[in-house]
Amino acid sequence: MHAVIFDQPAADGSATRVGDVEVPVAGPGEVTIDVRAAGVNFIDVMARRGDPGYATGWPFVPGLEAAGTIRALGPGVDGLAVGMPVVAFTTAGGLAEVVKVPAGLVSPIPAGLTFETAAAVPGTLTTAVLLLRSLRPGGSVLVHSAGGGLGQALARVARRQEAGLILGTVGHSSRSAGAERAGYDAVLVRDDGLSAAVLRRTDGRGVDLILDSQGTKWIDKDLELVAPTGRIMLYGNASGAALDAIPTGRLFATNAMVGAFSMRGLAARAPWLIAEAQSEALDAVARGELPVEVTPLEGLQQVAGAQQALADGRGEGKYVVTLPSRAD
Repeated sequence: MHAVIFDQPAADGSATRVGDVEVPVAGPGEVTIDVRAAGVNFIDVMARRGDPGYATGWPFVPGLEAAGTIRALGPGVDGLAVGMPVVAFTTAGGLAEVVKVPAGLVSPIPAGLTFETAAAVPGTLTTAVLLLRSLRPGGSVLVHSAGGGLGQALARVARRQEAGLILGTVGHSSRSAGAERAGYDAVLVRDDGLSAAVLRRTDGRGVDLILDSQGTKWIDKDLELVAPTGRIMLYGNASGAALDAIPTGRLFATNAMVGAFSMRGLAARAPWLIAEAQSEALDAVARGELPVEVTPLEGLQQVAGAQQALADGRGEGKYVVTLPSRAD
């Protein structure tokens, strides 16, 4: 079968190709899926450049979202059937014609949803649902990197949860349009005026929840902007920079909390939390409560270009690649 392959760590697509790999076989508690659509995410870029904890070895097949039909069931799998339309958080291997995944991370696709739409849910809307669990109605949230697919999903989920104020930040004004369409109350450029702009919009109080995908790169700024008893959630290290120690002295001074979040970590230790949030997000999309906008790609050959656009900060929205139905 064909798959996107990273042969070795690289800063660009020079070591990325579409090639042949063996068709995976479902083991106990697993299913295989004939993939019809798969999401492209910044985590692919992190794996490609060799960030610790992402690629499990080389060569490596990336991809953590896949939608299609069940090809085979491994021993001990109940509640699913061959041929059933499903979507899954795959942790790796989703950018391929067939993917193997634990059955606990698979959700049936609700009637009326396309494979393309469903494939945008596991790594974006599901993550957004989980990250915003603690946000109360009327609360305020600030999202860094608001222009990307996950950043836009966070705005939509926050609006559904009746957030009182939804702020997003972008690295350049050219990235604002997508975030504004997603429903942010204000999209702010991360420059010297950011702190004043946020504090002005919160009457000097700061925000209740900060969602930061850049590791500890902006932790000092986050501590300036978080409200007393607020929370800062670090959910990735897209910057690729070395992680610094959390300044605990400032935590005491601000009465703030800092936490960390990893979908891959949850998949390993608490997959049922992903399954619950994934089903919730799919149902909300099917009911029209959460809009999904995808940037479509046709065929695996287009994936490397989309990954590079994400790496360069040129990505637009949520990339989803469609694959033809397999003949075998």
